[in-house]
Amino acid sequence: MERTPGFRLKRIGIWVARVAFVGLAGVVLLVALLWWERNQPLELPTPTGPFAVGRVTYDWTDDAKLDTLAPAPGTKRELLVWIWYPAAQSAPADDYVPAQMRAAAGPAQGPLSLVTRDAAKVRGHSARDADVSPQQPSYPVVIMRAGASAGVVGYSTLAEDLASHGYVVVGFDAPYRTGVVAFPDGRVMRRTTENNPELCAAKEQAQQAGCMNTLLTAWTADIAFALDCLEQLNSADASGRFTGRLDLTRVGVFGHSLGGATAAQFCHDDSRCKAGIDVDGQPFGSVVQSGLRQPFMFLLSDHGDDTDPQSRRIEADIQSIYDRLPADGRLRIAIRGANHFLFSDDGALLKSHLVLRALRALGIVRIDGRRQLAVTTYCVHRFFDAYLKGAGGVSARDLASPRYPEIQVLE
Repeated sequence: MERTPGFRLKRIGIWVARVAFVGLAGVVLLVALLWWERNQPLELPTPTGPFAVGRVTYDWTDDAKLDTLAPAPGTKRELLVWIWYPAAQSAPADDYVPAQMRAAAGPAQGPLSLVTRDAAKVRGHSARDADVSPQQPSYPVVIMRAGASAGVVGYSTLAEDLASHGYVVVGFDAPYRTGVVAFPDGRVMRRTTENNPELCAAKEQAQQAGCMNTLLTAWTADIAFALDCLEQLNSADASGRFTGRLDLTRVGVFGHSLGGATAAQFCHDDSRCKAGIDVDGQPFGSVVQSGLRQPFMFLLSDHGDDTDPQSRRIEADIQSIYDRLPADGRLRIAIRGANHFLFSDDGALLKSHLVLRALRALGIVRIDGRRQLAVTTYCVHRFFDAYLKGAGGVSARDLASPRYPEIQVLE
C-alpha cells in the first residue's frame, strides 16, 4: 500500500513527540537527581594531624586606615576573620557555615544552585570556640587567602588539616572584594564590579597590570592589618584564648589563585612573612622583578603543554621569582592531573559529583577532588613544617612521596 504524504508527516510527528517526551523525561530525571544530591549530607576530609581543631570568628575594623576599594569614600577597612587552631580536645563540629551567616546571605538562587551542595548539609571537623591545646606554649601562624572572590570558609579542608598539624590558620573575607560577606550581625556586603579580578585579567596586558596592582595593593594591606590585629590579640585576648599563644616570629602566608599572588607580593613587602606558598596563582606586582628572600613554594595544577602566549608569560613570571629565591628555600611542584578549580572545598567536594564525573569522562577533570586536596594538604604542611618549625629545609625531591605519585618536581 502506498503511503500518502499526510501519513508520512503523521509518523514523523509521532517520532518527534516521542523524542521530545524522552528528552523532557531525561531533563526532569537529571534535575531530580541533582536536587537529591544537593540535599545529601557531606563530610569534609578528615584532618591528618594529631591535633583536634577549633574555630572562631572575629569582626575586625581598622580605625586608622580607610578601605581603598570601598565604593563610598571614608569607609573603614573591615574584615570577617576566621581562625582555625589546635584545640584542647575533640568536640562536636560547628556548622560548616554558621547558621546566622547562612540566613544573612540567603539561599542560593537560580539553576546553578542545583550543582552545588547545600551548605547546611556540609560538616567539617572544627569545634566552635574550643580552648587552644596546651600541648605547646605557642603555635606558628599561617595567613590563608582565598582565590579571587571566593569566601575563605571554602578552603576549610586546607585550614583544618594545617591546624591539625599545630598551626593557627587565619583567613578572612573582605567586603567589596570577596563575592559575598555575611557578617554574624546580619549585614551582607557584596563585591563591586570594578574589584572583580576576572575582569582585570580579561583586559589587554598594559591595562591588566595596573588593574591587578590596584587590587593587589588592597589585598596585601588587608594581610598587614590582620597581622597587626593578631599582635594585639596575642598581647591581650579578651577571651584569654589566644593571649601569649601566637608565635608571630613564625608567620607563613599562602593562598590560591589571586590569593597565591597576594602571598608572594606580601612576602616581598613585609618581613613578618617567614615563608610562603603560591597555590596555582599568576604572579603580579613588583615581586615578579624583585624576587623574594624568604623560602617560597609554587604549588601548581597540571598545565600540560600549554604554549599560548598568556601561559608562557605566566611561566616566565614564575621563573623570574623562582630564580631569585634562596637556593635552599625554593620549590616548584606540580600535581599531575590537578585542576585549578579543585583546590577549594567548593570545586573539589561541594560541586555535584554527577557533574564532576561527567567532566572526568570528558577528560576536562583528570583527578578525584578529594585526592587533589589530599596531595595539596600534604605539600602545604610539609613545607611549613620545614620552614616555620625548624625541621630543616626541604627539597622538592624530599617532598616527593610514594604515597603521592602525583607530585611532579619542576626544576
